[in-house]
Amino acid sequence: MMVQASSPSQQSLLDDMLAHVPTLAHAVYNGLQDELKSRLEYHQLLAGWSKRRASFAADFEGSLSLLLKIARDGGDPLQRDRTAQRGRGDFALSLVDEGQALKDVAISHVITAIEDQSRAELHQLSNFFAALRGIARPLKNDNPLRAALFAQALARAIEGVDLDADGRYALMRMAAHPLAVRLQPIYTLLCQSLRQAQLTGMLTSHGSAIKESDLRLRQFKTLTDTPTQNATLDQVAMKLDLMNTRAAELGSVRAATPSTPGALAAAPARLGPGIGAPGSDLLSRLYDQILADGSLQPPLKVLMGRLQVAIVRLSKADPTLLRRQDHPTWQLLNRLAAHGAGFQRSDDAALKAFLQFLERVIQPLLDAAHPSALQFQQALTEVESHIRAQAEARGQRSAVALERLDREQRRQEWQRMLRDQLQHQLDDAQAGKLMRRFLLGPWVEVIAQAMVHHGRDAAEPQVYIELVDALLHSVSPQPDDAARLRLRGQLPDLIRALERGMDAIALPPMQRQAFLDELMRQHGRVLRGLPAVQENAPAAPAPRRPAQTPEELLQVLLDERESQLPSRWAHERVDRGQLPTVPVALYSEEHSPHAHAALQDWIAGVHIGGWYHFFHRSEWITAQVAWISDSRQMFLFIGQVAEDRHSVTRGALEQLVANGLITQLEDQPLLQRAIGTLMLDLDRAPHNGNDH
Repeated sequence: MMVQASSPSQQSLLDDMLAHVPTLAHAVYNGLQDELKSRLEYHQLLAGWSKRRASFAADFEGSLSLLLKIARDGGDPLQRDRTAQRGRGDFALSLVDEGQALKDVAISHVITAIEDQSRAELHQLSNFFAALRGIARPLKNDNPLRAALFAQALARAIEGVDLDADGRYALMRMAAHPLAVRLQPIYTLLCQSLRQAQLTGMLTSHGSAIKESDLRLRQFKTLTDTPTQNATLDQVAMKLDLMNTRAAELGSVRAATPSTPGALAAAPARLGPGIGAPGSDLLSRLYDQILADGSLQPPLKVLMGRLQVAIVRLSKADPTLLRRQDHPTWQLLNRLAAHGAGFQRSDDAALKAFLQFLERVIQPLLDAAHPSALQFQQALTEVESHIRAQAEARGQRSAVALERLDREQRRQEWQRMLRDQLQHQLDDAQAGKLMRRFLLGPWVEVIAQAMVHHGRDAAEPQVYIELVDALLHSVSPQPDDAARLRLRGQLPDLIRALERGMDAIALPPMQRQAFLDELMRQHGRVLRGLPAVQENAPAAPAPRRPAQTPEELLQVLLDERESQLPSRWAHERVDRGQLPTVPVALYSEEHSPHAHAALQDWIAGVHIGGWYHFFHRSEWITAQVAWISDSRQMFLFIGQVAEDRHSVTRGALEQLVANGLITQLEDQPLLQRAIGTLMLDLDRAPHNGNDH
C-alpha cells in the first residue's frame, strides 16, 4: 500500500508519544506512591524513596524523552551504552555481577508487564514500522516504541534512588503495573490514528507470511507435552517401517483388484525416496528434514548436502548410524549447526573462514570409498578444537584483565584460608601479641595481594608464605652461638623482604614502625640467648559468663533468622512469555535439591565456544563463551560484534538461569529437530491410502 505524504510516519508517531510523556511520568509516580503507602512490606523503602520522590517524575520524563528523541531521529537509543563502551578501548568490558543481573531481571519484568497489557497494539505497531523500513519479517527491536524503551527509562530514573539493588528491584516491580496500564491507551490511540489514515493493511498483513520450514519448526517446538519433541531414531524408524509396510500391502491389493474399464490403475503409495534398501528411506527423509531446517545458514546447508554422500556410504557398513543419536556423525552435524547459528549473515567473514576450514576437514570423508565412524569422530574432534581455539583467540585480549578480576573476587576467600592456616601455625609458635596481630592482619593482606596480582600458585605469593616460617624461626630460641651468628647474618634480608611486602599494601607508617620496633626488640633478646617474649605472671582467669536463660537463647535464634533474610532472588520469578523458552521451574524452586542440582549441571555444561542467548540491559543478545576462569567463577561472553564483551560472574549466571533469562542458542540439536519434524510429517501422512 502506498503511504500518502500526510500519513503518519515514524517521526509523527514518536512526537505523539512524546506529548504523552509528562502525563505518563506522573501516573507512574502516583502508582508508586500508592503502592508504598498501602503495603507494609515496602515501608523500609520509604526512607530512600522520600529523598528522591520529588524529582522522580522529572527524572523519568527526562530519561524517556531523551530515548524517544533519539528514536525519532532514526537512532537506536538502546545502542548508546554499547557504543560508549566500545569507545573506551579494546579492554572495555561490561561486568554482569549479581547486582546487574538483578537489575536485568527487574527490567525484564517491566517489559513482560507492558507486553502482556498491550500485546495486540505492540504487534500492530511493529508491523507498521517494519513496513516503513521494508522489512519482510518484523522483529521487536525494529519497533522504536517497544516495551524495552520504557523499561530502560524507568530503570535509569530509579537508579538515582538511594537504595540497594534489592530496594531498586522492588521499586521497578511496583512501577511495572501503573506503567503498563497507562501505556496501553496511548498505544491504542496511536493504532487508531494509523487506521484513520487507512493504513490498516500495514498493521495486520505485513510480515504475516511465514516460510513453511519455519512454520513446521514452530509447530514442533510447541509440542512440549507430546512424545514428538523427544522422539528417538528407533521410534521414527518403527513408524516409517509400519507406514511403508502398509503402503506396500495396499499396493499389492490394488494390483490384484480388476480395474474398471477405461480407468487408470492406482499406483502404489510412495512415502518417500529410497524405498527398498534397509534404512535408506529413513536416512533420506531425515536428511531432507535437516536440509529444510530454517535456522541453518544457506552455505552451511550446501556443505551438509555435500556431506550426505559420505553419510550414505557410512550407513551401508555401520548399522548403528540409524540407532544411536550420539553417533559421531550426528554429533558432528549438531555441532556444525549449533556453531553456525551464532552468525547473523551468510556473508559474515568469520563464517566464511569457518566454512573454508570445514572444506578441509570433510574432504577425507568425501574421498573415502568406505568412511568409518572413527573418521567422523576425528572430524568432530578437529571441529571442536578449532571452535574452542577461535573462541579463545577472540577473548585473548580480555583474558589477562578477567583473570585478575576473577582473582580479585576470590581475595576474601583466600584471606580467610590464609588466616586459618596461620592461626594453626601460630598456636605452637613463641610469638608475642603484636607479632600475631601483624601476621594475621597485614601479612595476610600482603599474601592475598600477591595472589591477586600474580596468581595463587605464582612465585611471588610463595615467597611471602615462606617468609612466615623464616620470621617465626628468627624469634625462636637458638641452640648455640653459631646458630645465633647465622641468624644475625640473615636478618637484613629478612627485614628487606618484610618491607617489600608492607610496601605492596601501603601499610601506614605508624603501624609499620611499631611492628619493626617490636621485631628489633625480640631479635635483640634472641641474639642474647633470651626468649623473644618476656614471660609474664599468669593472669587471673576471666569471670565466666552466666549461662543464658531459655528466653535469651530464643531471642538469639530470632535475631539470627532476622539477619539472614533471603534475597528477592528466592521469591521472584519472571514470566518470559514470548521470549525464548527456558525451563524456569526446573531451576528456580527454593530449597529444592533437585533444582539446585539442575542449576549446577546447567552451569557445568557451559563451555568455551558455545553460543548463548541472554537478557542484558533491556535486550536479548547473542554471545559466545570465549573464556572461563579456572575457578569457573567468571565467564566471558563475546557478542557477534567482537567489541561487545560481557564478563559474567557465576552468581549472576545462576540468577539468569533461575529466572529464565539465558538459554543455549540452539536449545534443540539439529538431529532432534529433524526427528521431530519428520514425526509430524508421518503423523499427518494419509493412512491406509485414504487421502481425504
